[in-house]
Amino acid sequence: MECDISNISMPDDAGIKDIFSMCKSIAIIGLSPDPDKDSHKVARYLQKKGFKIYPIYPKEETILGEKVYRSLLDIPEKVAMVDMFRKPEIADSLVDEALQRGDVKVVWLQLGIINNAACQKAKENGLIAVQNKCTKVEYERLHL
Repeated sequence: MECDISNISMPDDAGIKDIFSMCKSIAIIGLSPDPDKDSHKVARYLQKKGFKIYPIYPKEETILGEKVYRSLLDIPEKVAMVDMFRKPEIADSLVDEALQRGDVKVVWLQLGIINNAACQKAKENGLIAVQNKCTKVEYERLHL
């Protein structure tokens, strides 16, 4: 079944460039310690490009040399963007946590992850919402 995302306006290329220029700290929701998993590859790439990453994962103490947190709300530093590698239904609570924090500017749902209601709620509350796109692919595509 094809998901309809036509009612959610997403940032254009200039907007995505702006996201990467303003968001230097990224919480990676569902960052696997397995180097073969997409979440690990993307996080490692972003880290090498100079972004500060905060792994969110239910196990492990460190991933990619960074302290692992169990929840977005546990991170004591400022977080500009959340990049989610979990099932679409998790996005609802993720948006709530991002709004509760008050410092998150962007909620990014990875390629293949679509939750229109969560993205709409994020936008209605002043956040930028991106869905069904990969941060690594977009960064490379835009030659940043």
